[in-house]
Amino acid sequence: MHLLRGVVQHYDWGDQQFIPNFLATEADARPWAELWFGTHRGGPSLVKTPNGSESLAQIAGDLSFLVKIISADKPLSLQTHPTDEQAASGFQQENEIGISLDAPQRIYRDASAKPELLIALTSFEAICGFRPIEETLEICKRFGWTQLGEHLDSDGLAECVRWALTTGPHQLPAQLPAWAGRLATMYPGNGGVLVALLMHHVRLAPGQALFLGAGNAHAYLNGSGVEVMSSSDNVVRAAFTKKYVSVDEFLAVARFEPIPSPVVDASLLSPGRFTYPVSTSRFGVERIEVAGELTIKSTHQAEILVCTAGDASTIRRGQACVLRSNESVQLSGTATVFRTWGTH
Repeated sequence: MHLLRGVVQHYDWGDQQFIPNFLATEADARPWAELWFGTHRGGPSLVKTPNGSESLAQIAGDLSFLVKIISADKPLSLQTHPTDEQAASGFQQENEIGISLDAPQRIYRDASAKPELLIALTSFEAICGFRPIEETLEICKRFGWTQLGEHLDSDGLAECVRWALTTGPHQLPAQLPAWAGRLATMYPGNGGVLVALLMHHVRLAPGQALFLGAGNAHAYLNGSGVEVMSSSDNVVRAAFTKKYVSVDEFLAVARFEPIPSPVVDASLLSPGRFTYPVSTSRFGVERIEVAGELTIKSTHQAEILVCTAGDASTIRRGQACVLRSNESVQLSGTATVFRTWGTH
């Protein structure tokens, strides 16, 4: 077992307090948006050793999964993620054009899909996936969103989204739910607000989750959580950001099939141990509510454990460790620990 030193990302939408408190360090008035544990080139973790530290990749190899603590005080971009085929094609094309991997206008920074699971640590608000059309039409009628409802009814979902994102500025509806009103205030006239009105608005309780497969349109609005994903940084943005936006690529990558409620509830494996059923073989996640003594033995090439609450003796809140194949760790006390691994 090796303790990890994660990498903090100070994106402008980040909360100033949650991650510093999580790490038991002093806040510095900067936004602390994400804390990464993994080997991704955008923020490779270090392993603490008796002689200092070395890269996680040297200890455990290049990991196919990435674990983050995320904390949003402001909305993230309206975005989606590609399939493997789309990512490989886009990555090759941008390489051939000669766009640097670190260029702001780079979309495909690797050749991999980016399925991800967000598990709430606090109340967490997001928009995620498109509602069934008939349900949205009823909402448009109820709140007087006449123009949006007419476009949706006559043109269908995909063309309605295209209209919203490629024309404007728009006269946004006056009668909006509070979350959409905040977006409209921050981004007046932006068609992304109209797209958001077509989507599921969810508020997760701690322990609930969202699974975001390829093509799922989404935007986190606020809250803190654990994210587990493939080790990829391919994000196709359409709105709500100062970062590079490509509406054409978003329209090509996003899936416009309505989905049922996107909320994922944990399934009980055994007393105190929960799993999150997801439709990907790329990674797995288990939440362990430690109450007493428990031994965890790695059954994968590498596993990352993150303690998000309490003290499990070996690791406590704010700490993470890596286990290599067949290594084990003894947990003792009262704590919440997330066990994560990659499988592809």
